[in-house]
Amino acid sequence: MMVQLTLLPTVDEKKVRNTVIKELKEYKALRIAMENKREIEEQGIEKLFPSLNDKEKEKIIKFNQINRTIKHALDDTEREIIEKKYLGPSRVKDISVYMDMGITKDQYYICKKQAIFQIATALTII
Repeated sequence: MMVQLTLLPTVDEKKVRNTVIKELKEYKALRIAMENKREIEEQGIEKLFPSLNDKEKEKIIKFNQINRTIKHALDDTEREIIEKKYLGPSRVKDISVYMDMGITKDQYYICKKQAIFQIATALTII
């Protein structure tokens, strides 16, 4: 009987997926916040809206790290899946994404899972 050795502890895939998806949704809002911030600065306006928290630095770092992860930790197919599925303006079903991309359902779910775990690793979630 062969015993498989692993260097990484087993992780709860559902928990990893849910955590990454939550962070991607927040990134979507942060991306708009960064565009708004840049626009305000370009116009020379100090503040347009009141701020209820003092986490500007954390937001900028989080945005930069997720942005870097999407650009550099994923291959083209993985990036396209993440962008279409989680970063677009509307909710999209998985079938729409893989049909639109011209890949099989199996290829899609393999790439999607790899992308989620790449993001989780790069962001030190796992």
